[in-house]
Amino acid sequence: MFVFFSTCTVYLVLFGSTQADENSCGLSMTWLETVSVTMDVSKNGFHRDLVTTVYFGPGFPDGLEALLVHRLPSGIYIDQYQLASLKEDTGLQVLLGSEVDLEAPAHTSEEFIVLVYPALDQGSLKATLPIHGRYHKPSLAGKRFELVEIKLPKLILRTDTCTQLISFPPYKIVDSPCTVHNLSICQWLEIQHQQEQDPVSLEIPLGDGSLVEPVCAGTLLVTLLCCAILSRSIWRHGVFLDNVILT
Repeated sequence: MFVFFSTCTVYLVLFGSTQADENSCGLSMTWLETVSVTMDVSKNGFHRDLVTTVYFGPGFPDGLEALLVHRLPSGIYIDQYQLASLKEDTGLQVLLGSEVDLEAPAHTSEEFIVLVYPALDQGSLKATLPIHGRYHKPSLAGKRFELVEIKLPKLILRTDTCTQLISFPPYKIVDSPCTVHNLSICQWLEIQHQQEQDPVSLEIPLGDGSLVEPVCAGTLLVTLLCCAILSRSIWRHGVFLDNVILT
């Protein structure tokens, strides 16, 4: 099951802790400043891969866990059935913040939150999330593509041995599900990106709205022509069969 059971806000900021501290459960400010996040989009067309890479500096804390919080725009969607298959095949751990309508066009859809629980590997991690472009309204102005921008995800961290994080500027404590199973809520430390990357973008092909009337007229004409040919053929063969039966 990929949907949050709680109807509360997915991503809540805790204001209870204001004590400044340069080390919270092994997450020191010096080490956090070495963390960097990059994102890219691979493949072409409506079906893409959103690839997020996180690099950590020396002094990797023991028991570190990471969570990527994506806020994806209405122009794309994620297939929960594909995620279930990828979880079995590759171990991809993804939790959706809401139900996703796979058939809805972009103008009737809303942005949604996706939580990705990536596996850490020797001081870095890479998460590949399959995304799909939604159909957009045809353009009446001759526009051929719609630009959909995807912002860099928020990176939040915790250690599995820590029970009480302490926030220190510019980092803050947030609440989010401990695991992809969404059975409990844990405290995480939100990491501020030292070098904010510009949003990545993908171009979604648009239909030509000026061709709607010619296409409809042509379709209607072809349909009427085919109906006339079929009617004539049925009538001729029907008369022939009647003559055969009578003789």
